[in-house]
Amino acid sequence: MLISLENITKSFGSDIIFKNVTAKIEDNDRIGLVGANGAGKTTLLSVITQEYDYDSGTLFIQNGLDIGYQKQNNGLLQNGTIISEMRSVFNDVYALEEKLHNLRESISKNSTPQLEEEYRKTEDAFIAKDGYNVDVKINTVLQGMGFAMRDPSTEINKLSGGEQTRLMIAKLLLSKPKLLILDEPTNHLDFKTLMWLEEYLQGYSGAVLTVSHDRYFLNKTCSKIWEIERGELYVYNGDYTKYLQLKKERIDHLQKLYDAQMEEIAKLEDYVARNLVRASTTKMAQSRRKKLENMELAEKPKPPLKPPIIRLNYDGEPVKDVLKVDSVTLNVGEGENQKNLLNNISFNVERGQKIAIIGGNGTGKTSLLKALMNVNTFESGKFSWGRGVKYSYYEQGSENMDLNLSVLETLWQTYPSFFETTLRSMLGALGLSGETVFKTVGQLSGGERARLKLASICLANSNTLVLDEPTNHLDLATKEILEEALQSYTGTVIMVSHDRYLLNKIPDKIIELHDKTLTEYNGNYDDYLRISAINKPETVQKQSVEKQVTENNRNYNRGKEARRNEAKRRKEFAETEELIQNIEKELLEIEETLALPDTSSNYQYLQDLCLRQQELQVLLDESMEKWLLLQE
Repeated sequence: MLISLENITKSFGSDIIFKNVTAKIEDNDRIGLVGANGAGKTTLLSVITQEYDYDSGTLFIQNGLDIGYQKQNNGLLQNGTIISEMRSVFNDVYALEEKLHNLRESISKNSTPQLEEEYRKTEDAFIAKDGYNVDVKINTVLQGMGFAMRDPSTEINKLSGGEQTRLMIAKLLLSKPKLLILDEPTNHLDFKTLMWLEEYLQGYSGAVLTVSHDRYFLNKTCSKIWEIERGELYVYNGDYTKYLQLKKERIDHLQKLYDAQMEEIAKLEDYVARNLVRASTTKMAQSRRKKLENMELAEKPKPPLKPPIIRLNYDGEPVKDVLKVDSVTLNVGEGENQKNLLNNISFNVERGQKIAIIGGNGTGKTSLLKALMNVNTFESGKFSWGRGVKYSYYEQGSENMDLNLSVLETLWQTYPSFFETTLRSMLGALGLSGETVFKTVGQLSGGERARLKLASICLANSNTLVLDEPTNHLDLATKEILEEALQSYTGTVIMVSHDRYLLNKIPDKIIELHDKTLTEYNGNYDDYLRISAINKPETVQKQSVEKQVTENNRNYNRGKEARRNEAKRRKEFAETEELIQNIEKELLEIEETLALPDTSSNYQYLQDLCLRQQELQVLLDESMEKWLLLQE
C-alpha cells in the first residue's frame, strides 16, 4: 500500500470541501478522480501530496514514497531548454558517465589496478541506473509526446502553454515516480499523442492517479474510479463506463433499501397506533414500538445534483446546401512568419449533417473555422453559406470576451432587446444563478465561462452551429447533457473537437486535416479509426522493453571488452573503417524514419528504433575510438 486516507476532512473557513474521505492507493493502481467543477478534486490531490493540511482523520504515506505531480501550472524552469529539462531527470547518471569518460582517459595514459577497479565500480553503478539507455528513454518520450520536430535546444519560454504542459508530462514520465499524479493531462494533446500516452500509462510500472474529464481516456487507462460528490468520496472498481453502471446500481440499491424500510416503518407505526390501547395486544404493540425506537435508519439516497438544461432549437430551415467550400488556401501570419496551413481544399456541408473536423495540433482546424466566420481571410478560393442559414459560433477560449463585463451584461450585449427575466432564466438553467450573474467574466472559472457561451448559443435559435472545442472545461455531467442536446438537435453542426467520446456520439462525418489537405470519412470516430487504420500497430517483431534494454547492455559490455582486446592486438584498420561507414549509413536511415509523422504514433515501433539507434551510437563511439588507436 502506497497511501491510505481514513476519515479525512478538509475545509476552508466555514466551507467543508470534503468529509470522512476513506480510500487507499495500492501498487500499480490506475485511478481516475472525477467530480463536478469545484467538487474538491485538486484539493484532495494537494492533501495527498501534503501541500495542504487537513482538519481531521489519518493520512498514511509509505516511507520514502516518490510522488510525481503534474499540475495544471507546469513548474518548468523558463530559462531552461527542452533537452536540459529532460536531462535534469538523470543528473546523477550523467555525472557517472562523465566520471567514466575521465577514467577511460586516465587508463589510456597510465593503466593501474586501482584505476581499473574504480572504473569497474563506477561502470557497475552506471549500469545499475540503466545509464546506457538514458538517451533512448529521453528520445522515445519526446517523440511520443509530440516533440519529434522540435529543436531540443528550444528554450522553455518560447514554448506555448500547451507545449509546456506536454513537456512537464514528458519529464514526469521519465522520472518514473512510484505514484504518478496527473491533473487534466489530456488538455493540449492531439490524437496521436493521446494514444501514445494511453499506451505508455497502460504499461507504467507504478501507480497512476489521474484527474480528467476525458471519458475515452478514463476508459483506456483506469481500472478504478474515485468520485467526489457533495463532499463525499465514492470508490468504484472498473473503468469509466463500468463506474456509470455501478453508480446507478448503488443508488438504485440504496433507494430500494430505503423504500423497503419506510414501508416497514409505516406498517409498524400503523400496528402500534391501532393496538397499543387494546389490552389483548398491548404487549405486542409495545414490542413493535421498541423495535421502531431501536431501528437503525437506512441512508436516504440524496437527490441527484441538478443538471444543467441545454435546449438547442431553431427557427426556419435553410436550403439543402448549407456550406460550400471551393479550392480554398489558408495562410496565417505575415512576412517571414507566414505559414501555409491548408492548400486548395474543398468540401460541402448539407442540411442536417453533423461534421467533426479533427487533426493534429497546428493543422489549421481553428483557423479554418475562423475563416468561415470571416475572422480570418482565405488566401485564395471561395466559400458560401446557403440561403436561410443562421449560424452561431462557439469560440474556443476567452480571448474575445470582455473580462470586465458581468455575466448578465455579457448576454445583454448580445441580446439587448431581451428582458432580464429571460436572460437570467437561461443562465440559471445552465447553473449560473444568484450572485453569479453579477460576477465579472474575469472572476469566472473556465467551466463557468463555457456555460456562459453555451447560454448565448441556446438563446440564438440558430439552424447551424459552428463549435470549436465545445466540451473543454466542462465537467462530465455537463458534457453528457450537451451531448444529449446535440444528438436531439436536428439542425446542422460543424465542430472541432478532441473529445473522442463526443466524436463517437455526434458526427456522421469526420474531416481530417493533415499535411495541408483534408480527407473525409463517413461515420463517427470509431469508424474513422477503423477506416484509416490509425490505431493499428506497425508490423514489427514484439519484444518487451526490459528484454531489449538488457540485451543492449550485454551487447555494449561485449563490445567494450572487444574494444580493449582489439586495441591491444591492433586489428586491421580497413575493417574498422568499413564498419564505421556501415553504422553511419544505418543511423542516417533511422533518423529519416524517426522524422516520418506516423512513426511517433506507434510506441513499440518508436521504442525499437530508438533502442537500435542508441545501440548503433554506442557501437560507433567504440569503433571510432578503436579507429583512432589503430591510426596512431
